[in-house]
Amino acid sequence: MKVKTVEQWFSEYAVSHQHPSNKTIHWIMVPAIYFSFVGLLWSLPLTGINSDTHNSFPWLNAASLLALPVHWFYVRLSKPLALAMMLFTIFCFLLCELLISISPLPLWQLSLSIFIIALLGQYIGHKIEGKKPSFFEDIQYLLIGPLWLMGFVFNYLGLEYSPKK
Repeated sequence: MKVKTVEQWFSEYAVSHQHPSNKTIHWIMVPAIYFSFVGLLWSLPLTGINSDTHNSFPWLNAASLLALPVHWFYVRLSKPLALAMMLFTIFCFLLCELLISISPLPLWQLSLSIFIIALLGQYIGHKIEGKKPSFFEDIQYLLIGPLWLMGFVFNYLGLEYSPKK
């Protein structure tokens, strides 16, 4: 089975992301969904490692553990994009810690609210587009969406992200 390149993933993803309104909606909602997943996973306790009374490794949680295979997937596609996504993920971790300390609501409730609102936004964007979200075809597109946006950032900044052939 041939592994897709980052360009192949991006061109397939772009098919259902052509309408300018849908693209704009994605710029807001995809990072929000990414953060909401991080926040929900950040909220899951790891029994025996972290608890209310024993928190030796506060950044060792379901979010940081799941980030490992996610970023390995990204590294296989593009090391520069993977590094940028790692920085964005760390930003999400820091935002989780900040929200835990300042929000009157638990992080999981904030994250779930953000997820529902962002998913509604995505639904509206794809309704405008007239095409179903890509992840209905392949669940891996949930990981491609944030990477696709990062690819636009790299292009805007004139940075290379694809391996030279």
